[in-house]
Amino acid sequence: MTRSYTIRTYGCQMNVHDSERMAGLLESAGYVRAEATDDADVVVLNTCAVRENADNKLYGNLGHLAPRKAARPGMQIAVGGCLAQKDRDTIVAKAPWVDVVFGTHNVGALPTLLERARHNERAEVEIRESLEVFPSTLPARRESAYAGWVSISVGCNNTCTFCIVPSLRGKERDRRPGDVLAEVSALAADGVLEVTLLGQNVNAYGVEFGDREAFSKLLRACGDVEGLERVRFTSPHPREFSSDVIAAMAETPNVCPQLHMPLQSGSDRVLREMRRSYRSSRFLAILDEVRGSIPDAAISTDIIVGFPGETEEDFRATLDVVERARFAQAFTFQYSPRPGTPAATLPDQLPKAVVQERYERLVELQERISWEQNRALEGRVVEVLVSTGEGRKDSATRRLSGRARDGRLVHFAPGAAPVRPGDVVTVRVGYGAPHHLVADDGLLSHRRTRAGDAFEAGTRPGGAPTGLGLPGFGAPPPAPAVAACSTAGA
Repeated sequence: MTRSYTIRTYGCQMNVHDSERMAGLLESAGYVRAEATDDADVVVLNTCAVRENADNKLYGNLGHLAPRKAARPGMQIAVGGCLAQKDRDTIVAKAPWVDVVFGTHNVGALPTLLERARHNERAEVEIRESLEVFPSTLPARRESAYAGWVSISVGCNNTCTFCIVPSLRGKERDRRPGDVLAEVSALAADGVLEVTLLGQNVNAYGVEFGDREAFSKLLRACGDVEGLERVRFTSPHPREFSSDVIAAMAETPNVCPQLHMPLQSGSDRVLREMRRSYRSSRFLAILDEVRGSIPDAAISTDIIVGFPGETEEDFRATLDVVERARFAQAFTFQYSPRPGTPAATLPDQLPKAVVQERYERLVELQERISWEQNRALEGRVVEVLVSTGEGRKDSATRRLSGRARDGRLVHFAPGAAPVRPGDVVTVRVGYGAPHHLVADDGLLSHRRTRAGDAFEAGTRPGGAPTGLGLPGFGAPPPAPAVAACSTAGA
């Protein structure tokens, strides 16, 4: 009898990418996606461990699932992702109704572990300490007909004191350039218009095989992939962000004028405590160089408020850098200690009220800047890749939504045109709000695409090219394959 599944994904884009692989693995093993999530025979929770309440969210969800499982013989629950990697020994103890626990390094084992748990009638816990098979070599069930995630590396070699990711994802491992380009080319051949290159520290790509310009070469090579219209990447680190990457962004037409550059703090003293290997002057110099080469670049960032020991002077330094940086958008976070990180044991943990007040001041400043930036775009013509589910009020306003080339969210009125997700339109911005642009004066152009055809037909791109289950790390055996990244799509 065919069994159904559903996957709940929490956290970063890398988790979204991993969930697509989990879905592909399950469907390759004969499972089908549940039409209603409450009716699934298998529920997979792909967890995140970055935020303080991640544990509470997991165990709260497991608690809600317990009575459903008790009333449904044969139902299985699996927990994967970063929190599973961290809490491997406690999940089944706290929630004995869980059937499978697997980590970030053995995503490919999910179908086997589910079958083993059914056969043995006991929980199966399997956590590997190092990556054996790169997730991108596994089958995938892509969620989008028009945009795709492509992982170029996993893990991180940095030692930021607030971050638990390196201990859960491991040291950085790089995919071979030819393997990355094969996946990008396969997606484009299936009609995908946009890819986002993923890595915990994406611009450090190439460190494993000793090519410091590997990432800029990869960007340029993506420019030669036929049919690929947009290339994005996330997230870089200021330490490795170099002039060759900026040049590749500026000179490769399909690389979008968008950059996410995590600041974390504008205080040099706090940056030292965070073990961030740059200072505010270096950070601002990078932004100046980017804008010198790409004047219309939309730059976003991450900022942590209330790091242990942060003084009012430190916080004002952050406000000063934000004012000078003119971010299009900032993802702001109140510091929360994560067990296992050095920062969790630092003295001078700040009172919640102090952190909250500073957080509100930062948000108010960034809201003003974002609004000013978006108001400056009023009257501008922008190209929009139409998407699904971006606007909460789209059904009420009869608008559709999508992303401009610089990543800004655009809500637009399509009129009577039969516009589909995956199509490309141009519109004139009528109003700039703090978090989006509005274009209600109709379409200036509408291009139907293969991605729109695929969305309308309910089809999705195929999985990544798969090998024999062996890791595809490091430089390919023949050296020319790395050099080929700077030429036509090798």
